[in-house]
Amino acid sequence: MRRFGLIGYPLSHSFSQKFFTEKFRNEHIADCTYENFPLLQIGELEKVLAENPGLEGLNVTIPYKEQVIPFLHWQDPIVQTIGACNCIRIRDGQLSGYNTDVAGFERSLRQYLQPSHRKALVLGTGGAAKAIYYVLQKLGISCLEVSRSPQPGQRISYEEITPAIVHEYTLIVNTTPLGMYPKTEECPPLPYHSLTPNHYLFDLVYNPAQTLFLRKGAEQGAVTKNGMDMLVIQAEESWRIWNGGLEWLTG
Repeated sequence: MRRFGLIGYPLSHSFSQKFFTEKFRNEHIADCTYENFPLLQIGELEKVLAENPGLEGLNVTIPYKEQVIPFLHWQDPIVQTIGACNCIRIRDGQLSGYNTDVAGFERSLRQYLQPSHRKALVLGTGGAAKAIYYVLQKLGISCLEVSRSPQPGQRISYEEITPAIVHEYTLIVNTTPLGMYPKTEECPPLPYHSLTPNHYLFDLVYNPAQTLFLRKGAEQGAVTKNGMDMLVIQAEESWRIWNGGLEWLTG
């Protein structure tokens, strides 16, 4: 039996286990299982690996996409560049790290991306945000970081977001868990009244399908998209990596 799984905390509402369990059933893949491994701290990964020697791959979610890096024996060039890993391939005890959020976000974002979306507000600075910055820079879109812990010259606070800034930055990406089930009444503090039909709001949250952040944007006529497509794409990329040949280990 081939075994795969997910590490992070908490995992009670994780997408990955449900997705892969249904994938194995729908595609008649009878020899695979996917399990959740909730870790209170990243150091517990060593125990998971020791107690589950048959593991072939792991997905990595909040809050360990950055903290898992020291446990890797090999890193894909994208992981080396952005410092975040959400997919691990295990072979002969060696952990190889990849980032499938990059492919997931880029392909999903492009669906509604317009030439006018040349500046982006990125809400949050965690491991998921690193993949978003990488993609936006690749696409030639300038970014302004927004954080609860601003740094002069690097990022601003939510309190500093003015209507003028919203007018200038027509792409807004939420990488925070604000609005995720069960706290669906939450949303990033923005001057939502300044949004227009020229704006594109992308939320990495997928549950609920329409967060308060997206709903407030839609009320102003903005184009909105949640994180479901991104999740499906990154999950399929993980499966491809886990089943690829040795060429994956050389990038």
